[in-house]
Order: sequence, then C-alpha cells, then structure tokens
Amino acid sequence: MCRVEGQIKERGYWGSKAEFLLAVAGNVVGLGNVWRFPYLCYKNGGGAFLIPYLVFLGTSGIPLFLLETAMGQYTREGAITCWHRLCPLAGGIGYAGQLTVFYGCLYYIIILAWALFYLIFSFSPQLPWASCDNTWNTDNCVNLAARNLTLNHTARMNSTSAATEFWERRVLVLSGGIEQMGNINWRILLCLIAMWITCYFCIWKGVKSTGKVVYFTATFPYVMLLVLLIRGLTLPGALQGIVFYLYPEPSRLADPQVWMEAGSQIFFSYGLCGGTHIVLGSYNKYNNNCYKDCFWLCLLNSGTSLVAGFAVFSVLGFMAHELGAPIEEVAESGPGLAFIAYPQAVAMMPLPQLWAVCFFIMIILLGLDTHFVAVEVIMTSVTDLFPNILRKAGRHEILLLLFCLICFFSQLAMVTEGGMYVIQLFDYYASNGACRLFNSMFFSLSMGWIFGAERMFNVIEDMTKSRPNCIFKLCWKYLTPLVSLVSLVCSLAQYKPLTFNRWYVYPSWANVFGWLLALSSILLVPGWALGRLLTEKGSLKERWHHLCSPDTNLPLTYKQRAKVSNTEEN
Repeated sequence: MCRVEGQIKERGYWGSKAEFLLAVAGNVVGLGNVWRFPYLCYKNGGGAFLIPYLVFLGTSGIPLFLLETAMGQYTREGAITCWHRLCPLAGGIGYAGQLTVFYGCLYYIIILAWALFYLIFSFSPQLPWASCDNTWNTDNCVNLAARNLTLNHTARMNSTSAATEFWERRVLVLSGGIEQMGNINWRILLCLIAMWITCYFCIWKGVKSTGKVVYFTATFPYVMLLVLLIRGLTLPGALQGIVFYLYPEPSRLADPQVWMEAGSQIFFSYGLCGGTHIVLGSYNKYNNNCYKDCFWLCLLNSGTSLVAGFAVFSVLGFMAHELGAPIEEVAESGPGLAFIAYPQAVAMMPLPQLWAVCFFIMIILLGLDTHFVAVEVIMTSVTDLFPNILRKAGRHEILLLLFCLICFFSQLAMVTEGGMYVIQLFDYYASNGACRLFNSMFFSLSMGWIFGAERMFNVIEDMTKSRPNCIFKLCWKYLTPLVSLVSLVCSLAQYKPLTFNRWYVYPSWANVFGWLLALSSILLVPGWALGRLLTEKGSLKERWHHLCSPDTNLPLTYKQRAKVSNTEEN
C-alpha cells in the first residue's frame, strides 16, 4: 500500500520465518538466563533444581508459550484487542499484561545504561574496578586482583573489594536509602539517553525494522557467550565452579522455596502473560507452524540458561581458586553478578580488557533486544486499539518518540543517588511475582474454559495442520491455573518486606507504594470484568453470554467450515 498522507497502512507480517524466530529468541533469552538461572541452580540444589524447573516448564512454561503465540497468530491482533475478539469479559488481562510490561520498560533499560558505562571503562589501560587508587575508593578498599594479596576470612569481611566500591560509589553513587534520593547521576543519564536513542532506531519503522535488527542483536550474544564459555573452561578452578553449580542435593527438593523460585524463573525468563508472544505471533502468516516453533524456542531458552551457568561458574570457580575462598562467598545473582563478581574475576585474568569488552557487549545485546521487543509490544497493542488514527503514515514514529520520552522522564528518579532503591522496588513488586502469577491463572482459565480448550485445539490444528498433544488441554484447564494459584498463595504466605544488600530495610511507605504498583495491574482483571458486566445491556445471563462469546468475524477453522457447508446443503 502506498504511503499517502492520511492513508491507513497495512498491519504487515514478518519478512521471513527467521525474523519471527529471532525476535522471540531475542526476547526470551535475556539477562535472566545469564545472571539469575545459574545462581538459582547452585543455591537450590544444583542439578536437583532442574526437577522443579522442568515441572514448571511442562505445566506452565510451554503451554502458556504456545497458547499466547497461537492467540496472536489466529487473531492478528495486539495483546489488548486480542482479548476483545476472543473473550471480551477477560479484556482486563490484556491491559494488566501491558501495564506489567510498561513497568518493566521503566527500569530494564537502566541496566543497559550501567552496562554501557562499564563497557566504556573497559577500554581503559587499567580497569578502574581493579584498583584502589581512585578518587572514589575508601580506606577499606582491597584490590582482589593483586597477585600477592592474602586475606583471611575476618579481613575479607571487614574490607570492601575494588569492584564493589566502583559499583556502589562510582556507578550508582549510592545514597543511604530511598529517603535520600540525592542528585541525578549525569554520567548514567547520558548512557541512558544513548540506549534510548539506540532502542528508538531499532524499532522506529515497526516490525520491518525490528525484524532486521534482531539478525544481529539475537545472534551476536551467542558468539560472545561461546567465547566466554571457552575462556572460562580453560581457567584454573573452573571444574570446581562447575561442580558447585550442578552438584545435586536432592534434600533441597523438600523446601517449598525451591519450587517457588523455579516457577518464578520460568515466568520471568519466558516473559509469560505480558502479551509479548501474542504480539510477536500476530505478525505471522495464518498457516505458520507455531506448534513446532514453540518447542524449539523453549529448548533454546532453557538450553541457553544451562550453558550460561557453565560460562558463569567456571569464571567464579577461577576467582574462588585465586582468592583461596569458598565459592559461595564470590557467587552472586542479578546486578551483583554482572557488575561486581564477574568484572572482579575478569580483572584477575590475562588481557582483562578483552574479556570485559566481550562480557559487557553480551550483556548490552542480551538486554537490548528484550527491551525493544517489549516496547514494540506496547506500541503494537496501542496501535491496534486505534488503528484508524495510529496506522497512518508517520504516526508510528511519533507515537514511539512520545512513549520513549514518557519513559525517559519517568526514569529520572532512577538515575539519582537513591535510584537503585527505586529500581529494586519496581522489580520486586511491579513486574514479577504476584502480578504474573495472578495474570497467568486467569489467562489459562479464560482460554481453557470460556473460549474453550477444545476450540483452541481446533484453531491450532487448522493453522499448523497438526493437532497438539492432549497434555496441553489438561494444562490449560487444570494444571496451569492450579500451579499458578498454589504458587501465588505460597508467595503471599512467605512474603517479606523488601531489603537491599542485607542491611537496608525499606520504610513502610515504600512497601505500601510497591503493593500499590502490584495491585494496579492485578485489579485490572476483575475490575474490567465487573465494569463490562455492569455497563452491558440486557439481562445478566445475556450480558454474560455476550461477553463470553468470541467475535463472529474470526477466521473459521476447517471443522467450522465443514459445519457451515453441511448446514447450507441441508
């Protein structure tokens, strides 16, 4: 269609099957695979942790992954309007998912700004986190990269590593708490601007530009991961690190917390119930085999997590070997791994600048495609709500610019001296945990019972020419909602107020604010359903029937076409 001013553009498709696969792979294979899964594995029983991980993968991960992708491919709609066509009563699930994704967009890209800051310093003649001779260092600083350093356990407890001081005093310029927000860190602010500009131009033409960018952003991290894996395995102490990572402790399986963390990792790393896979699947052709794609992409995601553990713990084993310390003292998760433990280990290697550059390029690319796909998901969902207005030539670029600016100005509090406390608040309450579990429970119930698991089976069979295994029907109707409910109840029962670095306890008002963030998405689901029931015309039974019925203009499956044909013949 020609790009004439005022003319509505076609929605479009992926340029090729590879673009879809790489876009999904780039989204699901992210920072959680590198800095969260390996730590959870060693912490929760090593190889034994794979048992609950695989249980949650089979009962929730793969079934919801397939369901979301198939919903998007069938309706060719975004994460909000998809529900309007399949089950209007459950439309709140779409809005809740997008709000959760939006909260993630607010803080996720700041992690990339930190990584860019580290990458710039990785080209220094001497890595700044490998020295105590800098202006930001204190008298308690110790350079763990020094070859002649010998510290006993007590001395290590009373000192601070150069890598930790660089992270807390140079990168974060960390204040004493969320009550002390302090000044804006202009260095990180400049890095944040650079990452937003990069993100904007990755997706400013919609799925056409996204599909081309992922050829690089989704594949090059694997090159970096392979390089780091080979280097890690050749280091002294690597074997001890890997044994520590995978050594099975079956007794840990009796701990409910192990199962909880396995479930949360599946929902986090697969990006479930945020509408991402609905949007990515909506750009597929109707007859794409999303059933087969689902298995390959899930295998890629979980396989990457496992391999990343070898790359991470081989290096941590080397660091423990060099320091003569137990590996549990150097093992970290989350930002602590990416910005303290790993850089510290890199500083002990020959050619430390080379390995630091490789590592932070990998971190930036892993996070970048996850982030810009999330932004594109919101853009598509909003555009599909108002297609007559937002699909006109030039409107997508303007809307995207407006969204990026809204996010950027909302993030200013997160790049202050107290910004890390705000980021952790959003991560702990707004984007994970109860929000995703609550959404997944109603997601599967709506599609399994209201729209109908059998109807969804017919849809997938019509699109892919292969009927899914009956275990998926069992999961959508029973196992996934049950697992989500039990996990939600357990997480609420074991809830603890948020802390930071084991010493800072968040004030009560901050925890209240965190719960308000969580409830803002959770309450959208029942709130939307109640609102539609109250405003719809007719009796309660008629309103319920209408809101639980799918759009009559949806594509007919082969069984529906056969039924219509038989009716016409009679």
